[in-house]
Amino acid sequence: MQITCPQIPISSITPRISVPALSLSSNPLRIFNNLISFQNPKHVFRTLHKSQTCFINPVLAAMRSEEGVEASSDAFYMRKCVELAKKAIGCTSPNPMVGCVIVKDGEIVGEGFHPKAGQPHAEVFALRDAGELAENATAYVSLEPCNHYGRTPPCTEALIKAKVKRVVVGMVDPNPIVSSSGISRLIDAGIDVTVGVEEELCKKMNEGFIHRMLTGKPFLALRYSISVNGCFMDRIGEGASDIGGYYSKLLQEYDAIILSSSFSDKLSSISSQEANVSIQPIQILVASNAQHSPNAASSNTVEESGPKVVLFTEKDLVAESGISNSAVAAVVLEKINLDSILEYCYSRGLCSVLFDLRGNIKDLEVLLRDGIEQKLLQKIMVEVLPEWSTKDEKQVASMNWLESKPVKDLHSKQIGRSILLEGYL
Repeated sequence: MQITCPQIPISSITPRISVPALSLSSNPLRIFNNLISFQNPKHVFRTLHKSQTCFINPVLAAMRSEEGVEASSDAFYMRKCVELAKKAIGCTSPNPMVGCVIVKDGEIVGEGFHPKAGQPHAEVFALRDAGELAENATAYVSLEPCNHYGRTPPCTEALIKAKVKRVVVGMVDPNPIVSSSGISRLIDAGIDVTVGVEEELCKKMNEGFIHRMLTGKPFLALRYSISVNGCFMDRIGEGASDIGGYYSKLLQEYDAIILSSSFSDKLSSISSQEANVSIQPIQILVASNAQHSPNAASSNTVEESGPKVVLFTEKDLVAESGISNSAVAAVVLEKINLDSILEYCYSRGLCSVLFDLRGNIKDLEVLLRDGIEQKLLQKIMVEVLPEWSTKDEKQVASMNWLESKPVKDLHSKQIGRSILLEGYL
């Protein structure tokens, strides 16, 4: 039996949840103990026999497969896993999106994805689809199989029981409950394991879930619009909120959206138009005054439990707000701040939050400053509208406090007549 493992650096991110300290050498034959590993995949592969890895307790020693046909096909099937996983976009929080395919003799004999928290995982659906053909087949899964009992039984045991010969994993699970123990269990059962195939693709798909696991806070993205000459614009581009539009897709992807209280009578317009959307984002309104009270009846936000609209306000204003609808929750703070809002979202099991800078943004200026100064913002999306403007429609207050910050992985794409810029802080 052979085990494959990537020769790639380990990131230095430290999870909020306490795990044992790690000491990793630069040797490619690393020993992993309860490791949360996020690597940058390279097309350099090596093989190693189990006897060479010196496993201790639950550990992970992952080596990559040989270059060539096998590596190329591994990447192909892993991309298929990601494609399947994205069928559940916006539906799985607090769980990640996961896809799985079972391949035998060069053909896909089973496939599945995790549709919703509490329902079976991707591996279970794929194994059911494959039936007896799963024996001696290769299972491709975008995230490390779980090895614990939660709402569902361990996927590792399902793979072992099905007698698969090999398992190819896109990325190690950042959840400390799993934390490489799933891979270790498969190896101990005599199954060949490959880790890190199309890892960046798998990580990007679940960036909200990963960030939540590592930091204890939801992933936060800022969105706003500007003119071609850099003035803030209080609108989104033509077609952006229609089916297939970038804004409609964002509302499908993110678990919650932070809005100015000036949107209180327009909540029905803040919803994804994508097909088969069963869960709309929770709408979070921030009120610095009591002039706007959210009209829950106009909102088509859907969630199985908990309020659909959340109003954050300061204690002196709550009596004036007039909120009585059970669909609206009023969260009263001594002082409105972004960290408290994110803590609330985390307690609701949310993985990602969209901060939409539109409307009367006086309510949002404090949160914007919190997000930048406290490093709570992870991603920025800027829609550049095809218009030259002579004034800032948003009238943002002076931002002299803002220091220059590098934006990583900045890229642009055409969306209708606008340009969308995306990057990470």
